[in-house]
Amino acid sequence: MRRLALFLTAALLLLAAILAGRAIALDSQQVPPGEPAAVEIDALAAAARLAGAIRLPTISWGDAGRRDQPAFLALHEYLRVQFPRVHATLSRETVSGLSLLYTWTGADPARPPMLMLGHLDVVPADAVGWTQPPFGGVVADGRVWGRGTLDSKSSVLGVLEAVEALLARGFRPARTVYLAFGHNEEGDGDASGAAAIAVALGARGVKNAWLLDEGGLIYDRVPGVASKVALVGIAEKTAVDLELTAHAAGGHASMPGPETAVSMIASAIDRLQHHPMPARLDATNPTRQTLTTLAPEMSWPLRTAVANLWLLTPVVTRQLAATPSGNATIRTTIAPTQVTGSAKSNVIAPEARAVLNVRLLPGDTVDDVIAHIRTHINDDRIAIRVASQTRVAPASPTNTPDFARLQRAIRAVFPEALVAPFLTVGATDAREYASIAPESYRFLPIFQEGAIAAIHGVNEHLRIDAYERAIRTYATIITELAR
Repeated sequence: MRRLALFLTAALLLLAAILAGRAIALDSQQVPPGEPAAVEIDALAAAARLAGAIRLPTISWGDAGRRDQPAFLALHEYLRVQFPRVHATLSRETVSGLSLLYTWTGADPARPPMLMLGHLDVVPADAVGWTQPPFGGVVADGRVWGRGTLDSKSSVLGVLEAVEALLARGFRPARTVYLAFGHNEEGDGDASGAAAIAVALGARGVKNAWLLDEGGLIYDRVPGVASKVALVGIAEKTAVDLELTAHAAGGHASMPGPETAVSMIASAIDRLQHHPMPARLDATNPTRQTLTTLAPEMSWPLRTAVANLWLLTPVVTRQLAATPSGNATIRTTIAPTQVTGSAKSNVIAPEARAVLNVRLLPGDTVDDVIAHIRTHINDDRIAIRVASQTRVAPASPTNTPDFARLQRAIRAVFPEALVAPFLTVGATDAREYASIAPESYRFLPIFQEGAIAAIHGVNEHLRIDAYERAIRTYATIITELAR
C-alpha cells in the first residue's frame, strides 16, 4: 500500500512538472507594433460628419418592400459632398441601386487587391429609453449618439475618413483597394447588396483578395489577460433558421384535448433547451486558436490550463460554457425566437410553428443539427424544415504575411493591446465574398466600455476619442497592407 502511495505521489509530481513545463515553455505570439499612419485627423469634424450620416434613417426592416430608398440615396449624396478627395480620386459606382463600390486603383494592379467593407443600413430603433433621439445625430458629452454609430456607419465613414486623410498627404496604394458598402447587411430578405458586389467583382476577375469587415472589437476584460485584447474574426458561424411545425385537432379552447399543436411545440422546445449541442474545442474551432494565442500572456492558472488542453480541455470548456458569450464560441447554439399558434385566445390552433435560429460552429452541419433535434424532441409528428441559411465562409489563415501586417497596424495605434484571432458568432457581409477573398478578417477598431451591449441596443453611441483612434487604425491598416 505504501509503495502504491509513493508511486501515485511520484506520478502526480511528474504530471505537475509536465503541466508547469509546458506552460513555462510558451512564447509570445505577438508581433512588434508598426508605425501609425502619419495622417491629420480633425476628430470633432469627423464626429460631426458621422452625426450627419446618423440623421439619415437607412433602416433595414427585414422586408425589402419597406426600405426607404430616398434615405439611402440621400446618404450617397451626403458622402459625396463630405469626402471630396475620395470622390475626385476613386471611382464610385452604385450596385443593386443602393450599395456603393469605390475603386482606388493601385500602382501595381496585378497585385491581389484588398477590400474594406462596411454597411449603410442599420436596424430599427424605438425612441423609448434613449437619452438622445436614435436618429438625431446628436454630438454631446464627447460622444456621437444614434443608431449606427457602432453598427456600422462608423466603419463606413471611418474608412472614408482614413482614405480622405491619406489622399491629403499624397498616398497611393501599391495594390488596388476596393471600398464596398452594402445596403442590406441587417437583412431585408433579398440577395442584393454585398452579394451583388461580390458577383460584380468576381466577373471582373478579382480573386485572392484580402478583406476587412466589421467584427471583433478591442476588449479589456478577457479572463486571465491583464492587457487589452483586439479580437480579429477569422471565421463566422453560419446562421440557419429551422422551422418546426406541429398539427393536432383544433377547436374551441373551452374543450381542449390532452394535447394541442402548441403544447407539442412547447414540449419540443423545452427538451431542446435541456439538451444543447455538444461543446467542442478541437482544431476545427477557432476559439482554440484564440486561447493558444493568448496563453503566453495569461495569468498562471489559465496559462497552465490552456498550455495543456490535451488534458484539461473539459475544464476550460466548462469555464467558457458558464457565460452566454463564452458558450456561443464552443458549440452550435439553438435559440427559439418565434412561436405562432392561434390568432385568437379562445381558439385551439390546428397548427403551431416555431422558428429556431441556429448558429453553426465550424465543423457542424445542418444535418448534424436536425439529427440532434430529432433525437432529443423524440416526436416524429413534428416536421423540421430549413427556412433559410447564410453562406458558409471557411476560416481564414493567420500564418500569412498580410495577417502579420494587420497585427502590426492594430498594435501601431493600440500598442497596449494584444491581437488574437477569434470566432465571430454573428453574421457579417464578409461571408458573401468567400469565393474571391480567401483572407477575410472581421474587426472594428474600437475600444469603448459597453460597446457590445450598445450594438443594436438603446443609447447606441460612440466616443469621439474612440472614433479618432478607429480612423487612425483604418489609415494604418491601409498603409501597411497596400504599400
